[in-house]
Amino acid sequence: MKYLSAYPTTLQAQVRRLLDEERLGTWLRERYPEGAHAVQTDQALYLYTTGLKNEFMRKAGPLSKVVFDSKLHVIRHALGTHTTVSRVQGSKLKTKQEIRVANLFKAVPAPWLRMIVVHELAHMKERDHDKAFYALCTHGAGLPPAGVRPAAVPDAHRRGRCAPVGNRRDLTLSLIHISEPTRLGMI
Repeated sequence: MKYLSAYPTTLQAQVRRLLDEERLGTWLRERYPEGAHAVQTDQALYLYTTGLKNEFMRKAGPLSKVVFDSKLHVIRHALGTHTTVSRVQGSKLKTKQEIRVANLFKAVPAPWLRMIVVHELAHMKERDHDKAFYALCTHGAGLPPAGVRPAAVPDAHRRGRCAPVGNRRDLTLSLIHISEPTRLGMI
């Protein structure tokens, strides 16, 4: 269970038991009875992402593209990507920013989609995963601003959190669920 290596051994044992009893998917469905969010198209994802950007990062440059990407394989690579492409057009340098989110995120609960979108938006301002980056993530996730330490996300910049611990943990459990050889689908 490589995804849980940073979590306490007691949590790892609980997850192993849920997997052995084939109850992890059921447990996730019970925690998120609302099911998948309504953002199902690239256009809807663009509108959702620009809405968050306009709410939390008004001064950031525009996004030229936001899409679900079927080529991003979550288990081996990334949950999403942020790309900045610079091109010379005449005497001007034009910069385009793109966000790609793995197709898997079409079928997840809304808090998980928000977590990945906020993470990728934070990369528009901060390239590295450092204290400033996680401060942006914490703010965009709807958590109290920097300086006010919520109990759910203590030392977010040290722990690499862009969302409340429960959401990130549950997403990790979902990735474990779908990566198991006998599992075919999402929650």
